[in-house]
Amino acid sequence: MLKQTVQSYLEVRRACGFELKSQGNLLRSFAAYSDARGKSHVCANIAIEWAGLARLAPRRARRLGEVIRFARYARAEDSRHEVPPPVFGGSQRIRPIPYIFSTDEVRHLVQAASQSGRESLRRYTYSTLFALLACTGLRVSEAIGLRYEDITSEGLVIRSSKFRKSRLVPLHDSAETGLERYLERRRPYAPFDDHVFISTARKPLIINDVEIAFRAAAKKIGLPCGPGMPRPTPHSLRHTFAVRALETCPDDRDHITKHMLALSTYLGHAKVANTYWYLQATPALMKGIAERCEWFVMGARP
Repeated sequence: MLKQTVQSYLEVRRACGFELKSQGNLLRSFAAYSDARGKSHVCANIAIEWAGLARLAPRRARRLGEVIRFARYARAEDSRHEVPPPVFGGSQRIRPIPYIFSTDEVRHLVQAASQSGRESLRRYTYSTLFALLACTGLRVSEAIGLRYEDITSEGLVIRSSKFRKSRLVPLHDSAETGLERYLERRRPYAPFDDHVFISTARKPLIINDVEIAFRAAAKKIGLPCGPGMPRPTPHSLRHTFAVRALETCPDDRDHITKHMLALSTYLGHAKVANTYWYLQATPALMKGIAERCEWFVMGARP
C-alpha cells in the first residue's frame, strides 16, 4: 500500500514539472523498507531508522527530509500516516561556492579544447560547446540536447528544459558565426543525426563526455583546484555568465528588479530567488553590496 502512495505522490509532483529521479528512488527504498517491517503507512520511528542507515549526516537529513515531505502529502488523505520530526537537522543542501572564470581563463579553456587529442571533429565540438556555454549561460544538458531545428534566426530555442519550461536564448553575431562554422564541419560527419553536438562515435554527447573533456582542458591550462577551493566544472561557465550579467546591473532599485527578473527568465530559473543566490555566493558581488551599504550608511552616494 505504501508503494502505491509513493507512486501517487511522484506522479502528482512530476505533473507539476519535477523530475524527482533520486527522490523517487529514495522513497521507493523507504516504502520497501517499511513493507518489510509490516508497515503500510508512514511510521515516524521506521522513517528515522531507515534514514539513519546513511553513513553521512547530511545524507541522513536528506533521506528523512524526503520522507517528511511525502508524509505531509500522504497524511492529507489518511491521518494514519505520521510525519517524522527532523531529528537529523535540516535537509536543505548547502550549495558550494561557484567557480567564476576570468575572461582569460575562458579563452584559454576554449583554446585548450581546440587543441586536445588528435585532429578530429572532437576539437571543434568541445571548443564550440564550451564557448557557447560561456556566452549564453546554457545548462550543459540544454546545450547537448540542441537539434538543428532549435537554431533559428532569433536565437536558440531551448525546449522543455528543467521544470519543462521552454525559452528563446538570443545569440550574439559572433556566437552565430562560430556555431555555423562548427556545423559546416559537423554535418557531413553524421548526416542522419540532427543533434548539434555529437561524439567521435557519431552519437549525441552525454554529460559524462563533456565532463571528461572539460577536466582535460582545465588541467591543461592549470585551473586552480584543491581542498576548500571552488571547483571548476562545466556548469561553472553558466555561473560565470550569470555573475558577469549581474555585474552590469544598474544601481537604481527599479532597474535592479527588472534586471534580475530578466536574467532569471533568460537562465530558465524556476524562481527568481535562484538568481539572487549568485549575489550571496560570489565574493566579488558581496563586496560590491557591502561597499554600497557602507556608502548608504555614511550618507554618501555610490
